[in-house]
Amino acid sequence: MNRAPATLSHALTRVTEAALGPYQSAVIRIGFALTWLLYLLREFPYRQELYGPSGPWSLAMVRRLTGDNHAFTALTWVNGQPWFEFCYALAVLAGAALLVGWRTRTASVLFMVGVVSLQNRSIFIGDGGDNVLHLMSIYLVFTRCGQVWSLDARRAARAAAARARGERVRADRTGPALWAVLGLALVTATATGRLFGNSWLIPALLWAVWAALGLWWLVQRRARSDEPRILLDVIANVLHNGALVVIMAEACLIYATAGWYKIQGSRWQDGTAVYYPLHLDYFTPWPGLAGLLSASATMLTIVAYGTVTVQVAFPFTLFNRRVKNVLLVLLILEHAVIAVALGLPFFSLAMITADAVFLPTSFLLRIGRLAARARGRFVREGGGTVPAPRSPEESTSGHVGFTA
Repeated sequence: MNRAPATLSHALTRVTEAALGPYQSAVIRIGFALTWLLYLLREFPYRQELYGPSGPWSLAMVRRLTGDNHAFTALTWVNGQPWFEFCYALAVLAGAALLVGWRTRTASVLFMVGVVSLQNRSIFIGDGGDNVLHLMSIYLVFTRCGQVWSLDARRAARAAAARARGERVRADRTGPALWAVLGLALVTATATGRLFGNSWLIPALLWAVWAALGLWWLVQRRARSDEPRILLDVIANVLHNGALVVIMAEACLIYATAGWYKIQGSRWQDGTAVYYPLHLDYFTPWPGLAGLLSASATMLTIVAYGTVTVQVAFPFTLFNRRVKNVLLVLLILEHAVIAVALGLPFFSLAMITADAVFLPTSFLLRIGRLAARARGRFVREGGGTVPAPRSPEESTSGHVGFTA
């Protein structure tokens, strides 16, 4: 009779007491930051034509469009080359900071602003991977994605070890300085009427995150009891776990809609949907490889039916771990082939990163150990020292606030 209440109580405890999926959220952070950073660096020589004020999609056209669809972009605030260069450089730096996990909370906010601003500046540039990156950049703001595999986690672990030895830990000054600078920027943009010019969602989110960081710092420094700290930690855990569920649901929705849409047409049934892209100049960086893949009608049919089957079936396999892992490998291989055969590396990398939320923790831990060994071997060959490994519990402490 008491089994149902006990189960509900256990589920609520799991959702509130910890931020679940620390390694999955870290992989998502690293993957999307790497995708965005590589894209910005590759397109750096062409940034003027793509997003600059002198590009074919003029600033006047952008302002007219964002006035109708209420999209947020900071590139319309000032009409000039210096402002564009500043925004582009800020997007690159935010992607790099999020990649290594430096001040992850602030970096995730700036990362979102960079992604949304550039993509809404030129909406006709990009593909499905850009849409995924656009959405995930917003979801990442709500996650505690710096718990592991980040500079924030390493700094928190070192501070915890120093406290355990009875040493005094120096107060953080970088975090409050970043908070003050961002607050000044928000006040200036709001007072001049630019922040809430066309959109309210992203600006409201920016103000909410800024206020939450200030509240967290105040509670950590001034609260006389642990109850306010525990309450804020519970709220952060709930937001993180909810955002992680939304990311998983988004990935399932992408595959479900894509698979069921393919079923409705005949082009995926006879293999032409696979054949024709392999013979378009725009999608054939390796003509010899494309010709080899499309030479057999049987192979085209297998690829077409296999793609549809895996995409439709994947959301239903989440309740069976073994089947889910098999289909997950097939999806990752499919995107890897698309990256090479069709020349869509950023689309494939974005989709593989979205798939990574379903990877088993044991597999991610194994990958982390292999990476740590490779790093240790590299440091030893360079004459450096390798720090002692830390447990996940140590790595996840103290990651909220200005450091996450």
